Amino acid sequence: MDSTKYMSNKLKVGVIGVGHLGSLHAKMLAQNSEINFVGTFDIDQNKNKSIASTYNVTPFETLEKFLSEVEAVSISTKTSSHFQVSKKVLENGKHTFIEKPITETPEEAQELIDIAKKNKLVLQVGHIERFNSAILALESYNLNPMFIESHRLSQFNPRGSDVAVVLDLMIHDIDIILSLIKSPVSRIDATGVSIVSKSPDIANARLQFKNGAVANITSSRISQSKMRKMRLFQNKEYISIDFLLGLAEVFRISDDKAIHPTTMLLGQISEGAIEKNIVYERPILKEVNALQFELNSFVDAITKNTNVIVTGEDGKRALEVASEIIRKIG
Repeated sequence: MDSTKYMSNKLKVGVIGVGHLGSLHAKMLAQNSEINFVGTFDIDQNKNKSIASTYNVTPFETLEKFLSEVEAVSISTKTSSHFQVSKKVLENGKHTFIEKPITETPEEAQELIDIAKKNKLVLQVGHIERFNSAILALESYNLNPMFIESHRLSQFNPRGSDVAVVLDLMIHDIDIILSLIKSPVSRIDATGVSIVSKSPDIANARLQFKNGAVANITSSRISQSKMRKMRLFQNKEYISIDFLLGLAEVFRISDDKAIHPTTMLLGQISEGAIEKNIVYERPILKEVNALQFELNSFVDAITKNTNVIVTGEDGKRALEVASEIIRKIG
C-alpha cells in the first residue's frame, strides 16, 4: 500500500463490495487522479485482498475501520444489503454512491434520502444508462416523447437472479423513461413469467402517464443474444437508441430546406401545399466510459458542488414504478 496517499488533501474514496461490478468501480476510481482511492471492504476477505492488491490500496478487515478512513463510498453489494450498508455509511457522514436499485423498497429508499439530507451528504444512484453515449448525444434535442418502446434482453446470468428481471434489467429503462417523460404515471399494466429462477425472468409493462404519453417496456434474461434498444416517438420525430452500440439516430420532418453536413435527405412529404423534408441525422457521440463518467460525476458533485445527475429521489421513483410492476405481475 502506498501510504503517501493518506497525506493527500484529495477526496478519500473507498469501495464496499468488490464482486464483478465492484471490481470495475475500483478500477475506475483507481484511474481518477483527482481523488485518493483509499481502499476496499468486502465480507469475502480473499476477494477483498485480491482487488486491493491490484490497485495498491488497503483491504480493510472491518467496515468500521474502513469508514474511519474514507469520506465517500461506492457501494456495489447485493441488492438485499443495499439498505443496511448504505444506512450505516450515511449515518457515519460519508457521501454515498449506491448501485441500482437503490434499495428493495421505496420506504427504505426514502429513509436513505432523509439521512443524506439531514447530514448534507451527496447520494447518487447507479443508473448507468444515463451516462450512455447515445443518451448524451441527445442532450441538445428537445425530447418530449409521447410513445416509447424499449427492449432489454440478455442471456441468463445467475449473478443477477437474486431479484426479479424488473429490478435486474427493466429498471434501467424505467429510469430513462421517467427522466424523459415529465408527467406522473397514471396507470401500470404488467405481465411476467418465471423460467429458471423463482422470480420473473421475462416481463412486459405498459406505463400510461397523465399527459397521455405511453411507454411499453419488455425485459428478458432468457435470450440467445443481447439487445438494449429504445425507440422514442414524438411530434414529427422518431428517435432510435441502441445502448449496446452507444448509438442514437434521428428521423424527422424538417421545415429547413437546407441540408446540413450532419443530415441526410430521405425524401419529402406534403402538408397541404407545403413540401417538407424527411431527414435522417446521427447525433455526434461523446466518447465516454459510462461507468467512469458516472463515478466522476459523483466525485464532482462532492468536490465541485455540481448537480447530482441521478439523485436518491430519482432512484426511489424508478423503484416505485418497478415495485408496482412486480406487484401487478403477482
